Amino acid sequence: MFRFLILLCCWFCLAGATAAAVRLTPGASLLFLATEVVVLEDVSGRMELADVQRRGADFRPAPRQDGTEINFGYSSSAWWLRLDLEAEPAAPRDWLLEVAFPTLDSVDYFGPGGEHLSTGDRQPFAARPLAHRNFVFPVHLNATGTGQVWLRVASEGTLTVPLHLWQSEAFWQQSQSGYAVLSVYFGMLLALALYNLMLWISLREGVYLTYVLFAASMAVGQLSLNGLGNQFFWSASPAWGNIAFPFGFAATGLFGALFTRAFLSTRRNLPRLDGALTGLAALFALCMLMSLFAPYRLAAILTSLTGVTFSLLAVFAGIRCWRNGEHGARIFLLAWTVLLLGVAIVGLRNLGLLPTTFFSFYAMQMGSALEMLLLSFALADRINGLRREKEAARSEAMATRQQLVAALQRSESSLERRVAERTQELEGANARLRENERQLQALAHADTLTGLANRLLFDARLQQSMQLARRSHGQMALLLVDLDHFKAINDGYGRAIGDEVLRGAGERFRATVREVDTVARIDGDEFAIVLSGLGSAADAEHMAEKLVANLGEPMRVLGLPLEIGVSVGVALFTGGDLSSAELQRRAEQVMYAAKDAGGNCYRVFSA
Repeated sequence: MFRFLILLCCWFCLAGATAAAVRLTPGASLLFLATEVVVLEDVSGRMELADVQRRGADFRPAPRQDGTEINFGYSSSAWWLRLDLEAEPAAPRDWLLEVAFPTLDSVDYFGPGGEHLSTGDRQPFAARPLAHRNFVFPVHLNATGTGQVWLRVASEGTLTVPLHLWQSEAFWQQSQSGYAVLSVYFGMLLALALYNLMLWISLREGVYLTYVLFAASMAVGQLSLNGLGNQFFWSASPAWGNIAFPFGFAATGLFGALFTRAFLSTRRNLPRLDGALTGLAALFALCMLMSLFAPYRLAAILTSLTGVTFSLLAVFAGIRCWRNGEHGARIFLLAWTVLLLGVAIVGLRNLGLLPTTFFSFYAMQMGSALEMLLLSFALADRINGLRREKEAARSEAMATRQQLVAALQRSESSLERRVAERTQELEGANARLRENERQLQALAHADTLTGLANRLLFDARLQQSMQLARRSHGQMALLLVDLDHFKAINDGYGRAIGDEVLRGAGERFRATVREVDTVARIDGDEFAIVLSGLGSAADAEHMAEKLVANLGEPMRVLGLPLEIGVSVGVALFTGGDLSSAELQRRAEQVMYAAKDAGGNCYRVFSA
């Protein structure tokens, strides 16, 4: 009986650390792992993998998780996560493990085969196993399909760990969509910032400049939050990449407070609230300095708390100004309510007061996108209001003098306005017609995928080059080029990757030939190059050698290293009655001869 009680107690002690293995099925492409892992807190931050493995009984389910993400809040500890994997016999053995939170300071991965990979936003982007805005690790299971994965995560900021297990093809397809959405978002930020910058240059009103600085700061913070900054803008500066997140959002709060003061004229309309907004602006400036010199966590927490306070105060100021009839206050209130609600949700999530969901994680992006559009309307309404006030004052001052010639002025003004409007309409219509004609002409002669010449333009350029060679008793050459291994790449990785390979090949062709030469895509993965004004046949062979060498270099497409190579057929034209069709037949004949020889080479037609 005593032995039974001892065994029962041991079972209960180990029950918290025992997690069922994640079963990988053949049809699975994405698994959310937040509920599948067990965690161990390393308060000292000095434990090694061997120490953690000896403490297997101390592992417990994650303290806060919503099924897709684990949120440890602001924690000074290092956290170890354990994941057991078991693949069915027909399931794949190679997977991708994604930690979708780019602001983590340190992420260490220990794979089933003993591999150890270390990354984080404190390390250069080149240290990452895969070139992606999130942290992605390749998981290779053994032949039996079983394995154990360990993760060690630590960060001075909010410690959120979204864990996803992907099949490679599904992951890259989802990544393409994510990058596209973020590109649209940041493109909108850039367009609105440039628009308001032009307004500031034209009108010299400070409210537009503060809006531009606000949008730029928002872009810095969002680039860090989404991982795009670490990948594309400061990939070699991990020190800045680590602090760009709190610095960018502290600057967003600073210029947001200044914009609110200027737009609502709080110094005149709401002097008491103006003092509070000024104080918050100063506090945001302090947060910016703290992100550079003070501990990261302190700056991040203070920025989150200040953002929540500013959200409430700005909405209250908007309500007061709306009730007082301030120009644009109604649209301003709607715009900033949407944005600041998103900021407040993110701040509460960073403090661990709200669960981490898709909405709470992307609330700031959603709110800022709507806010930018609405705020543009608010600025336009403000301009119209000021314009109406100026016109009213001018009309009132000149009312007496205009009474004498009112009828004549109205008729002249009406006629001039109609003529100007009609002239402007005609000019706009002519400009649109010219632009449409230019676009149609370009589309008729360009390949829509690569931007190279299409078959129609190629035929015209070939005939032109042959006629020039006849008149000048010179030489020209036609090169037909076929991509090696393209079908295998297109079938294996999908059409999207194949299209990127075709675009990349087109760019290399353009970079290799001269400006006077013509590069065309004539069918699928087949290209044609017209070389005009050759000095000798050796010039054509030299160009073919360069093409084989340049296209033989590996090509990286969406993080995938691909090798293609080309088979080139060269046909020379030195005059005479040879037709363009016969010249193309000769080039095609030797191109297939090059392909039959193994590819990645060229052949020259010889009579």
